[in-house]
Amino acid sequence: MPAPLDEDHGDPGYLREVKDLAGRVALVAGATRGAGRGIAVELGAAGATVYVTGRSTRARRSEYDRPETIEDTADLVTAAGGRGIAVPVDHLRPAAVRDLVGRIATEQGRLDILVNDIWGGEKLFEWDTPVWEHDLDNGLRLLRLAIDTHAVTSHFALPLLLRRPGGLVVEMTDGTAEHNRDTYRVNLFYDLAKTAVLRMAFALGHELGPRGATAVALTPGWMRSELMLDLFGVREDNWRDALAREPHFAISETPRFTGRAVAALAADLTVARFNGRSLSSGGLAREYGFTDLDGSRPDAWRYLKEVQDAGRPADTTGYR
Repeated sequence: MPAPLDEDHGDPGYLREVKDLAGRVALVAGATRGAGRGIAVELGAAGATVYVTGRSTRARRSEYDRPETIEDTADLVTAAGGRGIAVPVDHLRPAAVRDLVGRIATEQGRLDILVNDIWGGEKLFEWDTPVWEHDLDNGLRLLRLAIDTHAVTSHFALPLLLRRPGGLVVEMTDGTAEHNRDTYRVNLFYDLAKTAVLRMAFALGHELGPRGATAVALTPGWMRSELMLDLFGVREDNWRDALAREPHFAISETPRFTGRAVAALAADLTVARFNGRSLSSGGLAREYGFTDLDGSRPDAWRYLKEVQDAGRPADTTGYR
């Protein structure tokens, strides 16, 4: 079991102030770990009922073979002050997604927030490998997991979301539109996947805007997910030990930082001004004034451009 939410850690005032999502219903598709979990917990902290989906359950692990489960995420949502409901779903199976949305409609009669966070590609891509050398099956599955799942989920979920005005769709990706436009991202498959999700938010903005809803793309910065912490051999409580190996990791952020970005968007009555746009956790922290758990506001994408990519030594002064 994960540790319950500690409201004395980080920014408890924020948690008390953003309870204005009470009565709202969210679906976080891909909430087992990482950004999806952080988003689900922060929506719960804001008072929402949150359906969390994924393929890793206490009874059965996905091919990731990791300990995080959707039940654990749901428990964290409830501990944060919301209501977490775990539903095992493979979002590549249209019938399963149709049944999920049908259940939400029956139990809640509404859907206010859809977060398309499904990814599942960490073990499928090869760094700096041209398409003719990359494993083709892995590359094609990566595209299906990153793109098809989002399209399938939107297909079934959006009619329910559109029953009431003011709905919000958040397409989670890696990189802002500005950054990805001019930057080669890892390899063809990864680059295509992350750029496609940005374009998906743009297209959904055109389809949802005239119907009273808003769609945005959102990227975290360098996120201290469970996988990333394991990669560096550290925990959240000693993550700075990783700076000896990678000094630029100093700009990293917790998954809850992105969660607070989504909660802020969902509570914003003027969120339609962002319709179709590409946003970042750091940029929204400046917009709304929220912080990460340690009280900082890491602006990873500005740091990446101005410090890391510019070849400057690691220095987060002015970026946290």
